[in-house]
Amino acid sequence: MTWLIAGACFYLVFANIQAAAGREEMTAVDYLVRFFGDANWLAWLGLMVPYSCLFFLIDAHVTWRVVRWFNAPDFRFRRMLPIRASAYILSLVNEQIGKGAITLYLWRRHAVPAWQALSSMVLLGMMEVYQLLLFSAVGTLLYFDLVEAASTVLPLSTILVTVFAIAALYFPLHLMYFSGAVLPKNGVRDLQIFRAFRLARLRHYVLVVLFKAPNLIAAVLVYTLALDLFNVDVEFGQMLAFLPVIFLAAALPLPFHAGALLLWTVLFPDFPEVGAFSLVMHTFFVLFNAVIGLVFLPIANRELIVDPDGRGQPLEP
Repeated sequence: MTWLIAGACFYLVFANIQAAAGREEMTAVDYLVRFFGDANWLAWLGLMVPYSCLFFLIDAHVTWRVVRWFNAPDFRFRRMLPIRASAYILSLVNEQIGKGAITLYLWRRHAVPAWQALSSMVLLGMMEVYQLLLFSAVGTLLYFDLVEAASTVLPLSTILVTVFAIAALYFPLHLMYFSGAVLPKNGVRDLQIFRAFRLARLRHYVLVVLFKAPNLIAAVLVYTLALDLFNVDVEFGQMLAFLPVIFLAAALPLPFHAGALLLWTVLFPDFPEVGAFSLVMHTFFVLFNAVIGLVFLPIANRELIVDPDGRGQPLEP
């Protein structure tokens, strides 16, 4: 089913590109060749390589903080680097599988019960969503006129404001429920999968957003500059409002982040070629991260070697 949905997304993107090419009496292939041929690829690489490295360091730092708070207080940052990096290899299939690899490492190497380790990854995933919603809300508030101008295919202003309101209403209920202030006798919160939520306080959620913020700010800046290198005129405000939403669509379990691919063409209907642009951006980003993972993979493999009785101690060389 996911492959069928992804195929439909690619078809719709191609149909938009073909229509735009037809208006200029060109084939879709010639239209894309011209689009990519006019790009400044060297400057684009100069943007993407440092951005990918920065993303890795910040992502590893946030993951390390969450693990220290809720699973392994003595865990050192330098030991998180190879584990987080090597998880990017599995993220080629799905980002959540990458988080599962970190869970496996914490269980094998630090004897953290699997469900408790997974609970930290679930909390991290939730805050990734909330961070995207928060930045998108700020962008929508500051550049609401741009959001309304882009609401040609879908009523984006209404949809986004509704999503922001639902998320804002849920979060205080979430805090009260897992602190026991709401439904204190309900036993669901006691499940091991929710351990991190029981231990987390408001400051933990705020710190996760603050620690991850440089990545999203850098992404908005890099995508704005990259589009300019591809001769697509998009304002910074549009990217601030729309890119977090696109990243949310990228989290859908579809091959090649097809949901985000289609959303690009919906949000920027005047530039149907941005669908192809987003595919190039995503492909380079995940492949370069996977290369970083390959560099660290030998260290990560040594970290996962445990003694025969499974106490999580590494074997002696």
